[in-house]
This record gives sequence, structure tokens and C-alpha cells, in this order.
Amino acid sequence: MDPLTYAEGANVRSHVSDDEWKLRVDLAACYRLVARYGWDDLVFTHISARVPGPEHHFLINPYGALFEEITASSLVKVDLNGRPVMDTPFPVNPAGFTIHSAIHAANDDARCVLHTHSLHGVAIAARQGGLELVSQQALSIYRTLGYHDYEGIAVRDDEKVRLVADLGKNKLLILRNHGLLAVGRTIPDAFLAMYTLESACRIQVLAESGGKPLSLVPKALLETIEAESKIATMGSFGDLAWPALLRRLDRKDPSFRR
Repeated sequence: MDPLTYAEGANVRSHVSDDEWKLRVDLAACYRLVARYGWDDLVFTHISARVPGPEHHFLINPYGALFEEITASSLVKVDLNGRPVMDTPFPVNPAGFTIHSAIHAANDDARCVLHTHSLHGVAIAARQGGLELVSQQALSIYRTLGYHDYEGIAVRDDEKVRLVADLGKNKLLILRNHGLLAVGRTIPDAFLAMYTLESACRIQVLAESGGKPLSLVPKALLETIEAESKIATMGSFGDLAWPALLRRLDRKDPSFRR
């Protein structure tokens, strides 16, 4: 079923709380933004967000829908095992929820988990040494970035422990030979963290394509850059840019709100 067609008549809004509906709108917007920035991989990655309340329920994409099609109503509510807990005509990919369920279960602050297979991200994930201190973007996230070695397609439960350990208290994780992952207390925070990591990866790929040695920023500047970043973002980070991103989506196509 077309998610937009479903959104027209499903009346999901009347069956969920105001807090959940806001979360649905933000998560649908996040999917649309990932598509607009070209980070999507057809239908094969996921962004999940925990629904407010004690039930440990989560919202995730209907499997088979392009990110540019996803609406607030079409998002599927699942439990920690990836099983739907609310009527939906859309299928869910439980295997695709493996990474997300591991992090959500282990870290209560990880309210949003965003995973991509972007070309620049995978290029850096395949590179020995990973992300270098080539750019201001890289410096701003360097100390909140971890790495997880490739173990095949992430469908086995035994990998969860190692994935969670490698993420630790970081907000970002490079999945070697696989892709990128960001977590946040909010959807805007997770998106902006991923935006910064994606930008850093793309800059490095472009810089290395010139065939000349890279000019690396000294690690001694890490603390200075982190402090200055907090000043530049007014201590807000995700929430500062998010309203503007929603306005952009509303101008282009507001159907994500349905």
C-alpha cells in the first residue's frame, strides 16, 4: 500500500497521544531529510525513535517504503523484538531492527537511532584509519565517535553485546565496511550528529581524491573546538537547525505530516 494513500484514511492521529504524534511527524521528517540529502539506500536502512511512556515501544519505517514516501501515519509501532503493537497494513523487517533494539535496550538516553549506508560514509568505513582530523566537522565529533568491526549483515543477536560495547557513551559509530550510526536524546540531535559525520566523511573523501597529502588539524585543538562549537550552536545543537529544516520540507512537500 502507498504510505500517502494510507495516511489519507487511517486516522492514526486519533489513536495516539499528542506526544506520540509529534514524534511521528519529526521521525517522518527525518526520513524525508535523509532522502533529500542522498543518504538513503532504497529501503534498506532504518531510523527508529522511542515512543514516550513505560512500554518500550518504538517507531520505525514500514518495510518496502522509500524514505521519501514515509508519513507520520505510516510509521510502524513495534516492541523491542520488532513486532508491531498497533494495527498496520505494512510489513516490518525484524532483522533490520537488530542494531536499533540493541542500542535502545542498553541506553535509555538513545531515544533516536539513525543508521545509513551512504556512499561517503561507507567509503570512510572501509578505509584503514577511518575518519581523520581533516576538517572542523571531524574535530567537532572526534571524541564522541567509536568503531565497530564488520561481522556480516547485522541479524544475529550475539553481535548486540559487541555493538553496544563499541558504541559505549559515544553518539556516533562507524560500522566498518558497512555504514554509519548516530544516536540522540531527540530526533533533531541524532539527525544533526549524522549530518556532521556525513559532512566530515564527504570532505575527507574529496580531500583524498586530489592525491596530495592531507593537512591534519592537531589533536591539541580538540578541546578548543568542542568549547567553541558549544558557543557557536548556543548550546542547542539539533534544536537550533530543526525548525528551519521542517520549514524547508513544508515548502517542498508537507505530506510527511499526514
